[in-house]
Amino acid sequence: MYTSEVDDALTAEDPLARLAQMPEGQWYERKSGRIKARDLAVPLVAFANAEGGTVLVGIHSGRADDISAQRINELRQAAHDFTRPVVRHRVEERTTAEGAALLVFRVEPGEQVHETASGECYLRVGDESRRLGFAQRQELEYDRGSAPYDGTPADRELGDLDPAQVAPYAADMGASDPHSMLRARSLLTRDGRLTTAAYLLFAEHPQDLYPHAHVRVLRYAGVERGTGAELTLDEDADIRCEGSIPAQIMSAASTMDRLVPRRRSLAASGRFEPSPIVPRDAWLEGLVNAVLHRSYSSVGDHVRVEIFPDRVEISSPGRFPGLANPAHPETISRHARNPRIARVCADLRIAQELGEGIKRIFAQMRQRGLTDPIYLQTSGSVRLVLAAADAVPEDVRSTLPRGALGVLDALRRAGRPLGTGQIEEIVGITRPTVVKHLRALRDAGLVRWEGASARDPRATWHVA
Repeated sequence: MYTSEVDDALTAEDPLARLAQMPEGQWYERKSGRIKARDLAVPLVAFANAEGGTVLVGIHSGRADDISAQRINELRQAAHDFTRPVVRHRVEERTTAEGAALLVFRVEPGEQVHETASGECYLRVGDESRRLGFAQRQELEYDRGSAPYDGTPADRELGDLDPAQVAPYAADMGASDPHSMLRARSLLTRDGRLTTAAYLLFAEHPQDLYPHAHVRVLRYAGVERGTGAELTLDEDADIRCEGSIPAQIMSAASTMDRLVPRRRSLAASGRFEPSPIVPRDAWLEGLVNAVLHRSYSSVGDHVRVEIFPDRVEISSPGRFPGLANPAHPETISRHARNPRIARVCADLRIAQELGEGIKRIFAQMRQRGLTDPIYLQTSGSVRLVLAAADAVPEDVRSTLPRGALGVLDALRRAGRPLGTGQIEEIVGITRPTVVKHLRALRDAGLVRWEGASARDPRATWHVA
């Protein structure tokens, strides 16, 4: 579910049917008309501590749950009475075709960490408002020591934005005009000035104001960069990708498609086909994360993509938030350094909403049988290393019968457990040979078998 779908549903003649069935997610939650104001404070705080969002009150079990006039007033005061500091939001009253009342709470991303009146702190992660423990809250507070930079004013006017980019997005949102779209996405400051996020997202060439806000793609002929006369940078392989954030992501992705080395490997079709040395979905996710979550306040640095014969490295200005440990990147909780940019890019289908980008990168690399991604953090940046190295150590590979790794690759590509017969069909070799390979892989600790008995027809093989 994308945030623009909520706006589109709210503009429908009868929004109830669509909003009642729409899945809850990073920017949308439904609540019963009977919810207490104190309980409503939880999603308000959670959205404010993330990227903002919409809370719809007045729907329960797919049906309208009318709100009494007295309760409407109590709910309108929920943020003032039960959040600290008060969550910034707007409230709209709507009615269903049957005349039932709906309240729409539009929550803006907070400039500092918010909590409920009882002192509890929440963060929106996917479709839940997750209560933070002490360390998690401290991590959030470290990163929210000041207002997100993408909400600071830019020294530009509405007329400086590119109409060719603003108009389609405003239309998709159902906004009556660009100004209302910018207001709805918190892309204007309180006094109506254009934010940094708005200019980076919708200006034709935001580099005239933010010259560091671009992606540089470089390809090297050797596995080391080298220096001076030993520099291994390919001629004509130093490309600067500029424009708005969506434009530079598309340009950088197209450039990487062209420059990332390819190798012939067995594809899902059963044929040997050229494929990038690291999965496209992995480096694309890394690129998008680097652009969306970089520190735009770090003047003088830019996102850098370096392509080597054996790996891809993506560097982004800005450290991981707070107490996050780059040695265990899969445990890093969701947090958007640039909440306004992240939300608009989700509308544009550039980014997903579940806060699982790092996990997807790991999954893609493991599915291809490659070593896990490595995150390295310096004093001012984070670097992602995607190496085209086989995850199976050479000493283990040497003990496997010829063809066993092809069976392992088939299991990895499937991305799910498979029965022996299914594997036989995919790899196109005889059943006794498949069984021999599977047993060798099991003995090496690379796969595992699950079944009720040796003759269980539903038994399956899993990648270990």
